Amino acid sequence: MSLALVLLVALVAGLVKGSVGFAMPTVMMSGLTLLLPPEQALAALILPTLVTNTWQALRQGVRSAWDTMVRFRVFLSVGAVCLVASAQLVPVLDARILFGAIGVPITLFALMQLAGWRPSVSRPSNRVEAAVGGFTGLIGGISGIWGPPTVAYLTAIGLPKAETMRTQGAIYGLGAVALAGAHLQTGVLRAETLPLSLAILPTALLGLWLGFKLQDRMAQDTFRRAILVVLTLAGLNLMRRALLG
Repeated sequence: MSLALVLLVALVAGLVKGSVGFAMPTVMMSGLTLLLPPEQALAALILPTLVTNTWQALRQGVRSAWDTMVRFRVFLSVGAVCLVASAQLVPVLDARILFGAIGVPITLFALMQLAGWRPSVSRPSNRVEAAVGGFTGLIGGISGIWGPPTVAYLTAIGLPKAETMRTQGAIYGLGAVALAGAHLQTGVLRAETLPLSLAILPTALLGLWLGFKLQDRMAQDTFRRAILVVLTLAGLNLMRRALLG
């Protein structure tokens, strides 16, 4: 393993996350699994994901973060339960089926929006929010990746840029807490795997800070298109992992 390459992956993941609000686990898993066993790569991303999402959620202050958590409480609570439950399956379940199940619709959703389709779910029901949150938790617990379905939902309901970033930080941050707790139980995060997660944290934070600087300069429409491009790439990567492992 080359530590320099691992740190480069963390830097790029932080930069992408700071720019569009998500995709850190996707980028890190895609890059780190070329260098590390999948279980070790999953353990490595847990602390950077937790800390960067906390920073992102609190960037406009504690009160704004709390209001966001209250607004999306159904999504958060159902997603957390499903994440903890599905994380128990990591040692025994082949995640490729789920990668394909999320990769195909996410890619189609993003491409259709880039082509001009603008869905509107301005008043989503608790049932819809629970369904999206549950599916997000399911895929997140198994793979450490829960950004694509979340950002697809937030894009569909048309949140402004600042609120989209804050909401993603709150949702992913609580998901990261649940993921860390779950994988302390499964043994994925343990004394042997924790040091690497700590080692790459400063580089991930540097990338996040640089990404925030870039995101602050983006107009709303540019931000939306950037999200959709990254979402397309994330969906294609999930499809690749479903086919090739």
